[in-house]
Amino acid sequence: MSFSKELKKIEKLSSLCKIWGFLKYYHPKVAKGGFNFDEQLLIILPKIEQATNKEELSKLYLDWIESLGTVEVCKTCNELSDKKYFEKNFDLSWTQSTEIFTAQLTNKLKHIENNRFQGNSYYVTSTNIGNIEIQNEPKYDHFEFPNENYRLLSLFKFWNTVEYFYPYKYLTDQNWNEVLNEMISKFINAKNPTEYHLAMLEAVVKLDDSHGIFKTKFTTEYFGSKFIPAKMKIMDNKVIVTGSWNDSLSKINDLRIGDIIEKVNEKTIKDILNEKSKYIAGSNLNSKLRDTYYTIANGNVDTVSISVNRNGKFYDKIIHRYPFDLIFRKNIKNEKYRILENNIGYINMEALEIKDVDETMKKLKNTKAIIIDIRNYPNFIPYSIANYLNSEKKSFAKTNIPDLKYPGKFIWKEYATAGKNNKEYFKGKVVILVNEETQSRAEYSVMCLQTANNVITVGSQTAGADGDVSYIEFIGGYKSLMSGTGIYYLDGTITQRKGVKVDIEILPTIKGIQEGKDEVLEKAIEIIRTEK
Repeated sequence: MSFSKELKKIEKLSSLCKIWGFLKYYHPKVAKGGFNFDEQLLIILPKIEQATNKEELSKLYLDWIESLGTVEVCKTCNELSDKKYFEKNFDLSWTQSTEIFTAQLTNKLKHIENNRFQGNSYYVTSTNIGNIEIQNEPKYDHFEFPNENYRLLSLFKFWNTVEYFYPYKYLTDQNWNEVLNEMISKFINAKNPTEYHLAMLEAVVKLDDSHGIFKTKFTTEYFGSKFIPAKMKIMDNKVIVTGSWNDSLSKINDLRIGDIIEKVNEKTIKDILNEKSKYIAGSNLNSKLRDTYYTIANGNVDTVSISVNRNGKFYDKIIHRYPFDLIFRKNIKNEKYRILENNIGYINMEALEIKDVDETMKKLKNTKAIIIDIRNYPNFIPYSIANYLNSEKKSFAKTNIPDLKYPGKFIWKEYATAGKNNKEYFKGKVVILVNEETQSRAEYSVMCLQTANNVITVGSQTAGADGDVSYIEFIGGYKSLMSGTGIYYLDGTITQRKGVKVDIEILPTIKGIQEGKDEVLEKAIEIIRTEK
């Protein structure tokens, strides 16, 4: 009997991750919670590492599957369904790989797929909206730096949650199978808690999702917990001071709006971005640059050296850093709406509350136009505002959600609608303002308001993170987020990563910031004034 080629360690561990996750969600006796499946993984892992070829590897898997019990024929799994599937994320082709599995094993895996679990999964459920909730996972305390096997278990949990339930897996820059291979090595080779926590962070960043927030005391220590007291925006590989989080501290440190920070501790901004980018989550470059603020000038010591270009003159300055809680005092504009010159209405969605809508729209009903500023995070999805702006009810978005009866596939829901039949709808121009701060609920709100009868969207690419969030976990209680539902325009245009549709693109300029202008708002006013 001749044996196949010797398998590499990464190939074996990758196959184990995939088979363990597949059995967890597909095998009827496993998916209903019949086993401590973490323990099962830890028992078989060293055996898998000892296998030398596909024959030995496949026998280990076959014996394991046999020990889990018989998979009975599913009478409903292959019935014709009226479900409308979205299948771009679905890929079980690996189960039929003859490079690493024998025919007997590929047949067994196909049998499990065809007769998959159809009850309520022990490990995952769905919310009323349709995104998933992870449940019944074992709790692990004091796992800041677990041993290698537990680190792999941690990665395998995370990877499989994304594999089967992340609606935008097909959009990631790096193929999700390649992510697994790369991260296995990093999780194995982590030499201390910081390297392990950075590996978890890097795995989250691979989602290419602005919802992908991951923070622990080790990542905070790595990047630094003290910040300079300035609002900043990155443009053309330069950092522009756009405002202050704390006016008194900014004055003490002589940081002014329009200052261009060229270097931090003798490093150029471009070099800092290249060094830190793999740890910055974001659906697109705009959102990554927005959140890179947290890695540019922060640190753990009290001061930092910066090189500043102020009106063409260059200065080297020592700036004090301060604790996060002292710096970040979010200044929400209290003014919910106002009337600008030329009878133009303006709504600040960050300040407006749902109870204010009727009063606001009545005050603005006789204006020439209404500017709705969503360069922020609104308090509510503005269906009630859409009622005033539409002459009839309109569909504006379609959504897909994970199918827990066929993990990896997604089901289309009914279209989302906005507006109502309203003869007294607002007849003037509606201009929506957006930028990289427009994320998630804000993006969905834009889509809702884009149904208005006479509407235009002005600004720049939004954050590209649409859809209600779901938690994803590593062991030890470390959690991150991912976009949990797939959101699309009716014509199939995606919002994730791409952002909402923008009719007229206008970007702030360094000169505009230095002159204290809001160039996006000015453009909106210009459009309204010149419209016939």
